[in-house]
Amino acid sequence: MQYKMLIDGEWRDSLSGKGWQVVNPATEALVATVPFGGAADTTAAIDAAWRALPGWQGMTAYERGGILRDTADALRSRLDELAPIMTAECGKPLAEARGEWGACADLFDWYAEEGKRAYGRTIPARKAEKRLLSLPQPLGVVATITAWNFPAYLLARKWAGALAAGCTIVGRPSELTPMSAMALANVMVEAGMPPGVVNLVNGEPQAMGATLLADARVRKLSFTGSQRVGQILMRGAAAGIKKLGMELGGSAPVLVFADSDMQWAAQQGALAKFRNNGQVCISPTRFYVEQPALEDFLVAVKAETEKLVVGDGMQPDVTNGPMVSAAGRNKVEQFVADALDKQAALVCGGARPAQERGYFYQPTVLTDVTSDMQIGCDEVFGPVMAVSAFTTLDEALQLANATPYGLAGYVMTRDLSTATRVYEGLDFGIIGVNDMVPATAEAPFGGSKTSGFGREGGQEGLYEYMEQKFVSIGLD
Repeated sequence: MQYKMLIDGEWRDSLSGKGWQVVNPATEALVATVPFGGAADTTAAIDAAWRALPGWQGMTAYERGGILRDTADALRSRLDELAPIMTAECGKPLAEARGEWGACADLFDWYAEEGKRAYGRTIPARKAEKRLLSLPQPLGVVATITAWNFPAYLLARKWAGALAAGCTIVGRPSELTPMSAMALANVMVEAGMPPGVVNLVNGEPQAMGATLLADARVRKLSFTGSQRVGQILMRGAAAGIKKLGMELGGSAPVLVFADSDMQWAAQQGALAKFRNNGQVCISPTRFYVEQPALEDFLVAVKAETEKLVVGDGMQPDVTNGPMVSAAGRNKVEQFVADALDKQAALVCGGARPAQERGYFYQPTVLTDVTSDMQIGCDEVFGPVMAVSAFTTLDEALQLANATPYGLAGYVMTRDLSTATRVYEGLDFGIIGVNDMVPATAEAPFGGSKTSGFGREGGQEGLYEYMEQKFVSIGLD
């Protein structure tokens, strides 16, 4: 396995010779030192992607799909090798890491087939001597910048669609978790990806981002990360009118109606909330429970939360690893302190566990949460569940929608009419009805409002990397 940058089919160190130390968040020990480059490395990667573009576009969708399918097969055959790489650098338990790599394979499988379905269309003309065509064609070179919380899946969700569309790639992963990205690139090279089609650089965020935005050969930048960085990239893209895709996080509400089985609701809610320690963009965070069932839900969710085992994700019994960094843990502590200062009640958790090393924080449940608390409206991105009560459906929708975010929302109910009114009324791009893990390769993923724009996954994730060319033919 090569833990280096991939440019034009070659594994390279940074041109400056600089390195970056990857730290295990569970032990605070050094995992590896990887290249840490800058603008010059990024330009070299763009050059390679530009050179490779005609050849990759010139392949048939069947030929491109064969390489994507071989990538999927290779990923599934190497889960035991790949999972520990991810656990070591981002902390998630091995079972979750295996699941993420499996989901990556699903994406490559899906787009291996979906690339064949970029049909275009013939448009009936007003005049007999005309023929009208609409042809989807690849954008060209695409840049991706991704976050650390799903260090392989976020890449796969962008890369698989872009590659199936006929685009070439320059990818920059988070410097906190570059090794999973490098492992994915290794597998793709071994599966037969031609040189220059996929390029991976790691390094200084501002210099690399600015270079990607300034180069006119890069036709689109797809970003997953914070609102703050998203705003910077949008401003930078304005000069070149560069196409963007943005997924900027969320503060997901869950409406739990009294007709639900509270034991089931608590179990599903805890599993989803504390998956990857709450470091999930669609993580359910703000739980609104219909008043007659609030106490039953709190009792059940406390019991479910206290079953969780916090520790090093390499250990088989651990369900919850560390936060990815000390800064992430500090943010969670700040959110909890703010809520308690404003009279929220602590149900369980609320402190660091006993581990001497690592960025650990206990899975935490708060109640009596109000909208003036940070946890009540903002993205905590950590293992904190905020629980409040509601009395009417209209009140529940008002509470749920009272956030600038618009990525994901959830409802738990046995009543079809209630479910329909809620999924129609929630102002979010993704809705789970009695389903707390709605993301899947074959469906569109993306948000509204300040959670961003554009879709990944599904048919939509293919066309995000294509543009429509209109052809009007006049006949003799």
